Amino acid sequence: MNSRDTILQRLRNRGGGKLTAPECDFSVLKRPHSSVAEQVDQFQKTIDSVHGEVHRCTPESWIAQLAEILSSRGARNLLIPAKHQIGHAMRDSKRDDLPELLIYDEPINSWQPHLFNEVDASITSTRGGIADTGSLILWPTVDEPRLMSLVPPIHIAVLEASELYTTFHEAMGAQNWAAGMPTNALLISGPSKTADIEQTLAYGVHGPKELIILVIE
Repeated sequence: MNSRDTILQRLRNRGGGKLTAPECDFSVLKRPHSSVAEQVDQFQKTIDSVHGEVHRCTPESWIAQLAEILSSRGARNLLIPAKHQIGHAMRDSKRDDLPELLIYDEPINSWQPHLFNEVDASITSTRGGIADTGSLILWPTVDEPRLMSLVPPIHIAVLEASELYTTFHEAMGAQNWAAGMPTNALLISGPSKTADIEQTLAYGVHGPKELIILVIE
């Protein structure tokens, strides 16, 4: 019997032979119900505090607002997913005020040099957002790999207002994460940031220098 088995046996002997896990109490994580408008307001307030940028749009206006945002940044190109409806919508819009659209339709190995050296901005979908922390939920796919949101200087994320949750716990429960998850999930709160030994916080040092969120209301 090894040390682990010895310790477990002692615990069993003290508990009458059975080991039972304590009941889970998540009540501390629950928040009062709030409307979609209140969640959007809270999300925007929180994300603004960490240098993120929120633009409230409609299903009809978001591409036009995106074009204005990219123009103001002088973006030369925008990386879009090949299969997701966001990519289809942008290609179908045929707007001449959008920068060059780069379609992610090759293996990631062939895209890496472009991502790190040539792509000015990328756009991805989201799985939802967390109002309390101002966080985006992304589940990367083959069509939208995580490098799309972690490498280009400008990351633009499209978030449906109806997919905002008050807390992380609420999001996991509502979306039934227990039924299955991807190999990695991303929680993004603002652009990249780091702090040196003197605890001076700096933004945009590695990864995206800007996080721009289009909230579709």
